[in-house]
Amino acid sequence: MTTTEALGGSAAVDDAARSVTRPFYVYAVLSNSLFQRGVFVIFLYDRGFSAGQVALLQTLIYLVSGLAELPTGVIADRVGRRASIAIGQVLIAGCLLGQVASSNYWVFLTLFIGQGVGMACVSGSDTALLYDLLVRRGATAGYVKIKSRFTMLGTVTSGVAIVLGGQLQQFSWGIVYVASASCLVLAVVVLIARVPEIRGADAVDEQQDGAEKAHVDATAWRAMLRVATPALVTLVVVSGLMHATLTPYIIFTQKTLSDQGAGTALVSVVISAGFFVGGLVPLLSDRANKRIGYRVIVPVSLLTLAVALGLSGLGLVWVTIAAFLVLVGIPEITAVLVDNVLNEAVPSRHRASLLSMIAFVESVLIGTGYLVLGTLMDGLGSSVGMATYAAVPLLAGLLWLPVLFRGARVNTKIEKPADQKAS
Repeated sequence: MTTTEALGGSAAVDDAARSVTRPFYVYAVLSNSLFQRGVFVIFLYDRGFSAGQVALLQTLIYLVSGLAELPTGVIADRVGRRASIAIGQVLIAGCLLGQVASSNYWVFLTLFIGQGVGMACVSGSDTALLYDLLVRRGATAGYVKIKSRFTMLGTVTSGVAIVLGGQLQQFSWGIVYVASASCLVLAVVVLIARVPEIRGADAVDEQQDGAEKAHVDATAWRAMLRVATPALVTLVVVSGLMHATLTPYIIFTQKTLSDQGAGTALVSVVISAGFFVGGLVPLLSDRANKRIGYRVIVPVSLLTLAVALGLSGLGLVWVTIAAFLVLVGIPEITAVLVDNVLNEAVPSRHRASLLSMIAFVESVLIGTGYLVLGTLMDGLGSSVGMATYAAVPLLAGLLWLPVLFRGARVNTKIEKPADQKAS
């Protein structure tokens, strides 16, 4: 192959990747324009709910999302991944509108259940749809870079939306929630108009001939058993514990800062800045993947989370802010790298189902994390409760040590580009 041919092939792959990713980038912006995200805890307190009730709502939404992951993943593989995303986003939009229209806690419980189902419809389906479209174009080699940009756009948009949400709230909570719901509906319109549908039957990495067809798993459960190496299972649990630390930490930092003397305006700015940091840092994911690798990045992320929680326990508002802004972005790099590993490890035919099973574990752990952290903050105070919760990422780090030092294999298969299959 000549240098010119190689460059031409690379350019063709880049063009193919861009044709896939452009509508996804627009979708990332619109689906993350959630203006209530940085102040919704304050909204719930404004409705008269206690920290325990808020924690229960957040626990409920993730537990329901986790339980719904399995059926919605199967539906996404059989009916369509784009259809599953559309249903989920519309359902979330409707629940947001319902929340701003009510102040009854039992109504909120129902709406958060609905929102959890909507999250499950989206979870797994969006990544599966993007990855399989790249497989079709033979462009999966650039997935880490593409996913980091997708994450960056979504997270930076969230940061902007949080700042705007804090300003819009001065007029009314209704404007904040209606604007968020409208953006989710627009995201669905873009997805339907610009992104082709893919079902599990359209899988491109398992379109095999002859005897190889015998090895194609008929169900997602059999496929999971085939790919579930001990190292992969450990990665799923450790990643879940990382998210079970990071997600409640970001949300309850609102309460911690407020208790430490920060006003609502400052809280919204800090949380927004955290989203900016969390959005920009993943752009380093491709470089981190090549130079360091996920095996080392995982324990580094867990250690930074433990340090951040410990510093928040000092009760000093500016120390809490500094720790939050400096350390919150590092786990986002890990999330991108782990996402790539998991996509490489599972087959296309059941990708949405398998990723939903993985998301189920993460959702259960996140929901439990909300409940534990909320209980600790109610019983020990927000600052001490945060510091005590540092035990969770430290535990996850201990679980990861065997994989780190033994070099156990996580991936069981590697996606082949479409042009390689043809050859």
